[in-house]
Amino acid sequence: MHDQQTGSHSMSATAARTAPMRIALGCMGLSGAYGKTDDAKSTAVIHAAIERGVTFLDTGDFYGSGHNELLIGKAIAGRRDQVQLSVKFGALLGPDKSWGGIDARPAAVKTFLAYSLVRLGTEYVDVYRPARLDPAVPIEDTIGAIADLVKTGYVRSIGLSEVGPETIRRAAKVHPIADLQIEYSIASRDPEDAIFPVLAELGIGATLYGVLSRGLLSASPLGAGDARAHMPRFTGANREANAKIVAGLQGLAKRWGITPSQLAIGWVLGKQPQFVPTLGMRTIQQLDEALTAKPLTAEQLAEVEAIAPRGAIAGTRYPAAHMTALDSEKR
Repeated sequence: MHDQQTGSHSMSATAARTAPMRIALGCMGLSGAYGKTDDAKSTAVIHAAIERGVTFLDTGDFYGSGHNELLIGKAIAGRRDQVQLSVKFGALLGPDKSWGGIDARPAAVKTFLAYSLVRLGTEYVDVYRPARLDPAVPIEDTIGAIADLVKTGYVRSIGLSEVGPETIRRAAKVHPIADLQIEYSIASRDPEDAIFPVLAELGIGATLYGVLSRGLLSASPLGAGDARAHMPRFTGANREANAKIVAGLQGLAKRWGITPSQLAIGWVLGKQPQFVPTLGMRTIQQLDEALTAKPLTAEQLAEVEAIAPRGAIAGTRYPAAHMTALDSEKR
C-alpha cells in the first residue's frame, strides 16, 4: 500500500520485513459473519498473526455492530505500535442487523471515528475509509471530512472501498488516496478492466478481499447462521455448477501438493503481486496455511485459466439489490 503523504510503502514494507509474504488479516469473520465464533480463539488468531508478521488488520465499525472493534482493541492492547488498523465506516445496521443504508456525511464521518477510537482503544487509525459510496453525499465532501481528521492526527491515511474509476479520480483530487479495498479472486475479476489501471495511473495500492470467494474456492461448508446461504454463488443451480469448477481446481491443487486455499491465494499473488490479499482467517491453522501459499507460476496460472476462465463461476458475488448499489459495478 503506497502512502502518498510520506512517499513510503508503509504496509508493504512492514509486511515484507517480517512475514514470508504480504497478506492482511480481514477480521469480519471473527465476529460471527460466517457462524458462531469464540472471542478467546479469535484473539489467539490476531496474536498469532502479529507474531508471524501479519500486521495489517482490516475491520469495519459495523462488523458485529461494534463487537469486532472491541475484540481487536483488547487483542492489540500493548501492541498498538506493531499493527496498522484499517477501518471502514458508514454502514447503518439496526439492532436486528437490518440494513439501513450508508451515511457518509462529514458530521457522521467524525462521529463514527470518535466511537471507533474508543472501541479500538487507540488515538488514531492508520487507514479510514467509507465502506461504500453514499449516493446522497458527494465523495468530495466525505474525503474532505477524513482529510480534516488526517490534519488533526486521528487518521494517518485515507482509503476507499468498492468504488469505481470516476469516484477514485474525484476522491484523489481532494486528498491522496492510499488504498482501495476491492473484491478480487479467480471468481471475481472485473477490477482488471478499469479499476486496476486507474490505481496504477494514480499510484494507489489495493487490499484485495474475497480471495477465496467467501470459502467457495476452498469448498468451505456452510454453517448455521452463515450469511453465504443468501448469496447467489452458494444457492440452487449456481451452487451445483460452481461445485464442478471447484472440484477441478481441487484436482490441480492436489497435483501440485497444495491446498485449494493456497491455490486461490497463489493465483491472486501471481496475478497481482503489487497488491495485498486480505484474508479472513478464523483459526491459526488457516493462518499458517495462508502464510505458506506461494505465487502461482505462469504455467500454473494457465492451468487454472483452463478450468476456471473468467466468467465461469455462476452467480454474482452479492444478491442483486446489493450489486446494483455498488459503485464499483457501474459501467
